[in-house]
Amino acid sequence: MQSRSAFPPAGTMAGPASGGFDADVAVPVSVLNRAIGTMLERSFPLVWVAGEVSNFTRAASGHWYFSIKDAQAQMRCVMFRGRAQYAEFMPREGDKIEVRALVTMYEPRGELQLNVEAVRRTGLGRLYEAFLRLKTQLEAEGLFAEEKKRALPTHPRAIGIVTSLQAAALRDVLTTLGRRAPHIPVIVYPAPVQGAGAGDKLAAMVQRANARREVDVLIVCRGGGSIEDLWAFNEEVLARAIAASELPVVSGVGHETDVTIADFAADLRAPTPTGAAELVSPQRTLLLRELDQRTAALSRGFGRLMERRAQQLDWLARRLVSPAEHLRRQRVHLEQLRARLAAAGTRPVRDARARFALARLRWQRWRPDLDTCRNRVAQCSRRLDVALARFSERYAAKVGTLSARLEVLSPQRTLERGYAAVLDGQTGRAVREAAALTRQRRYTMHLAQGVADVSFADVQPRLTDGF
Repeated sequence: MQSRSAFPPAGTMAGPASGGFDADVAVPVSVLNRAIGTMLERSFPLVWVAGEVSNFTRAASGHWYFSIKDAQAQMRCVMFRGRAQYAEFMPREGDKIEVRALVTMYEPRGELQLNVEAVRRTGLGRLYEAFLRLKTQLEAEGLFAEEKKRALPTHPRAIGIVTSLQAAALRDVLTTLGRRAPHIPVIVYPAPVQGAGAGDKLAAMVQRANARREVDVLIVCRGGGSIEDLWAFNEEVLARAIAASELPVVSGVGHETDVTIADFAADLRAPTPTGAAELVSPQRTLLLRELDQRTAALSRGFGRLMERRAQQLDWLARRLVSPAEHLRRQRVHLEQLRARLAAAGTRPVRDARARFALARLRWQRWRPDLDTCRNRVAQCSRRLDVALARFSERYAAKVGTLSARLEVLSPQRTLERGYAAVLDGQTGRAVREAAALTRQRRYTMHLAQGVADVSFADVQPRLTDGF
């Protein structure tokens, strides 16, 4: 049996009627399902699908399996754990939802299904888009600018509340205000907080509160709910009324995670209605404590003022004296001046005498003793005479010794013993060897007595060992 490939050769294009397969070749079911799944994924991009939830199951792996249906049809859906863990809520049986999904084929069973990437409640997408459009528009107009925000009064004389008389939030706000500031009157401006026309009625109450001028600050509030329930606080008419209000407005709508257009338009946003009541009301116990502190401070300040006034009065009383006392003080002052003048006249003389005595004492200390100096000069003169005599004797003895030694070594004494000194008549040098004598040459001979010029007719040198 000859086998052939189930797919066309590379580079060829199968006709639409054949679906890319050869009509004469049997195709495995898995290959067919894979091809159908590939074609579906290429043909249908990500799309939002609306319907009712049925047969919802959350597997142990964390994946969600359910069906989405309407009156005419239904489609199986799967949302894998990686996507499901980021969903804002878990669908329940009968919920109206919208899913963003990709049309795929579950190949093992050949079942068509939606691979869900995101899920939201029906209508929330449109409402959120409308919320963002209005927020962007009003923000561009400067309705939410920080410089337009008004500061809340520190001690309001009256507090206004714009909400429904049946709202649970009203009870929470009144309870909080009664606990924190029972002395401040509260005026409620009733208006529905949801349903058709609720935004217009809330805006009208904000305007009425501004017109009547009965309160110093205004709270616009309601309890939590879905985005549809809170939509009245996302309407443009209410946002513009809050922004135009001359009274400071605090918004306390829903829970901390709920954000409305009214929150942006208000001067201050509170996370809850109870938080709004806490923001606008000073705590009574703190006010009483502050009052006690200021009373004590005022009392201390008044006491210090009275002490200063009493001290000033005493000082003025001391300055207030009788004329006789004033004259007596003047006399005492004159006596003091006279004594100071007399002391000032004698002080230079006294100082000069003291300086003279000190200089005399110093002079006496350093004045030389003439008798002692004379004795010392006489003693030094005697010591000098003795030293000179000894010095003369020592040098005379040394001269005698040197003279005797010189006398012994004198050439004259040698000549007196019979010797003669023969000098060359031309060079004047002493002749020391007999071989240096020559005939007919003049020599000078020094004797013990006199000098003679001689010349030799004949010279016979000979060697001797002495005399």
